[in-house]
Amino acid sequence: MKIPPIAAVLLALVMGSCGKKEIKDTEKLSTNELGTISAVQPVRSEALLAMQCYNNAFYNQYGTYGTSFKAYYYSDVTRTGRMDFWRQAEAIETLIDAYNVNNNADLRNKIVYLYNGMRDAHGLLWTANTFNDDVIWGALMCVRAFLITNDGGMKDMAKNNFDMVWNRAWDNNLGGGLWWTTAKATKNACVNAPAAICAMYLYQVTGDVSYRDKAKQLTDWMVSRLYSSNGEVKGAINAAGTITEGARTYTQGTFIGACSMLHNAYPSSNFRNMAIKAMDYTRSNMCNAQGLLPDEYDCDDCQGFKAIFARWACRFVKDHSLQSSYASWLNYNAAEAWNYRNSNGLMWGQWWRRTPDNYLNSFETTNGVAMMNGVWLF
Repeated sequence: MKIPPIAAVLLALVMGSCGKKEIKDTEKLSTNELGTISAVQPVRSEALLAMQCYNNAFYNQYGTYGTSFKAYYYSDVTRTGRMDFWRQAEAIETLIDAYNVNNNADLRNKIVYLYNGMRDAHGLLWTANTFNDDVIWGALMCVRAFLITNDGGMKDMAKNNFDMVWNRAWDNNLGGGLWWTTAKATKNACVNAPAAICAMYLYQVTGDVSYRDKAKQLTDWMVSRLYSSNGEVKGAINAAGTITEGARTYTQGTFIGACSMLHNAYPSSNFRNMAIKAMDYTRSNMCNAQGLLPDEYDCDDCQGFKAIFARWACRFVKDHSLQSSYASWLNYNAAEAWNYRNSNGLMWGQWWRRTPDNYLNSFETTNGVAMMNGVWLF
């Protein structure tokens, strides 16, 4: 099937409108093929269009759910099956990002229908999922959706699944922290940092200070075991106390998000400064000479990491009025991603060359969408 040009996609939209593995050190991006583009923020209509193009390629509404509807995102443009659990949750978070910037009724409806699809596919309590990070990503999606819809079922799903993970994964081995899986082999930033963010949201929506306390426990533990004074956030530590993963964009981003949310509750705890150091480390040590965020391709799970970084880095800039320090850098990444979209408006994770027109991966293509909408937070 011939893929329509971007103008045709826009016209149609207007008219119509987890097998995982331990992740090793990231690769640095080569600058040899980097294009040139000024660090101009993409216009707001382009940010909305990027989300609409994503939905046009991957969104599937597949039936009723009570008085509502249910939907899921396909794993690729061949539409052979739905995204797996945690990638689905992160794609929905990308949709939440876009709604928060654009306040678009169609996006809001899709959030509800995709949430219904998660309930339909996975039930209300995800004890069968042995990956504690998966459950936390899902809980975080739910509580963020609740803030938009005020649907108590979303809040309950977030709370119950967070509590389940806390009860089975937190212990005093290595001084605290959550285990990555029920096998209890490593304690990873990818579960502890988003859990801290989720706990702060739960504190906001329930008023239960125990969630705020848990968020601080989680973040304090990461500072003691995974955070370095230069701003690097290591990915994991094993039961013997050996670091087994280096920094990734999503570990940097979620640590930044956790510190940002904790700052107001604990202004004397240096959280804001640690988040700044994590931002600076990402820009100085993980990007190329022009400031472009790295390609992360060593496994399928890595390919959407930049979307998670974009989400929390951009919110940190907004919440702490740091535009003069970081807006140009983040705008550059957003503009570069959009500059190399394909004719269907999709952006893969290599923001230095054109996305192929037959590109398939729906997880990787969240990166550019999240970055383009994220920069409109500030």
